[in-house]
Amino acid sequence: MYQPLADLLRPTSLDDVFGQDHILGEGAILRRLIVSGKVPNMIFYGPSGTGKTTVANIIAKQTNRKLFKLNATTASTADIKEIVSQLDTFLAPDGVLLYLDEIQSFNKKQQQSLLEFIENGKITLIASTTENPYFYVFNAILSRSTVFEFKQIDAAAALKAVKRGVHFMEERTGLTAIAEQGALEYVAGACGGDLRKAINAVEVLFSAGVPNGTQLELTLSDAISVTQKSALRADRDGDNYYDLLSALQKSIRGSDPDAAVHYLARLLESGQMQSACRRLMVIACEDVGLAYPQIIPIVKSSVDAALMLGMPEARIPLADAAVLMATSPKSNSAYAAINAAAADVRAGRGLGFPRQLQNVHADTYTQERAQGYLYPHDYPNHWVKQQYLPDDLVGKRYYEYGPNKLEQAAKTYWDLVRGKEH
Repeated sequence: MYQPLADLLRPTSLDDVFGQDHILGEGAILRRLIVSGKVPNMIFYGPSGTGKTTVANIIAKQTNRKLFKLNATTASTADIKEIVSQLDTFLAPDGVLLYLDEIQSFNKKQQQSLLEFIENGKITLIASTTENPYFYVFNAILSRSTVFEFKQIDAAAALKAVKRGVHFMEERTGLTAIAEQGALEYVAGACGGDLRKAINAVEVLFSAGVPNGTQLELTLSDAISVTQKSALRADRDGDNYYDLLSALQKSIRGSDPDAAVHYLARLLESGQMQSACRRLMVIACEDVGLAYPQIIPIVKSSVDAALMLGMPEARIPLADAAVLMATSPKSNSAYAAINAAAADVRAGRGLGFPRQLQNVHADTYTQERAQGYLYPHDYPNHWVKQQYLPDDLVGKRYYEYGPNKLEQAAKTYWDLVRGKEH
């Protein structure tokens, strides 16, 4: 039966696991737990292809416990009952190790069916998820488990795995691989931190290659072909999608144009142009804001151009917008002001209206004047002192002028007009 290369090369010891030194390196906590044999209930959180299933297999071997594997996307409560039925029998005298992949797909009732058995130790749960467990796993399971995050594999670690795969395929096929300069490095870098993809790409290169005697050339062009778009992690409902949007905004907010265009490119290459457009508009208003208010129509024009052009040309006006905002002065003064005002509204503060601000409704002209409203355009500098906030918020300050040139110029003007009373 066919077995994928990535499965054939699955590590059987902790020393062979790539890229997770923060939890599995010498002296790291997860490694110490596994070596001790006293393994608690755990949740492995991280992208696919980073070693979660592999480590669960190693734990089962290290602790000599019967291993059951379930995938929550296809498993049911009946599958759990079947496992429970084997507890305290000769089939599982010391309890079982249950590896539950994609636990976020289990509903609350299904997750709760495990509680009794993970609490008394008859089932040791190792659950894995590509989503943030603090959002997708119910608290009852979380409180009984330790969360370990598996990081995306970097290119250096992936290259070691790729070379291992090439060596294995050479032995299997009897061919000597001649890799064009940069080909293996491209596979390692383009796998997006997913070792399964990287090793499977090696298998495809060998399968599709045309031997020249006992040699097989692994070309860069073939490496590009078998890995195209494989590195793009941007599932619309997944954590990585939101991480990309967050990274784009924080890079622009942090005035780093290089990081900004990097994350923008990742979004666009993964087909998320609409999301990129929306986030760029948010950034214009939230992070550049009043330091350069003209940025808002500029970014809107860039977004309109992108939507009219479509990909791949759309990347150009969107890159213009991203770089312009990354290199623009920043102000979140209006953003902070609306948040503070909204907090007061939610707290029930700000009751009614000053009489002079109310709509006149059916009042007569003379009654409108009786409201006491002072028409600012009738006064010097188009300003006159009067109450605008509700009575219980008089004196409240939501907006603070930002330290940028434009807002400081406005502050200087209004300090002069108001006699610095504001």
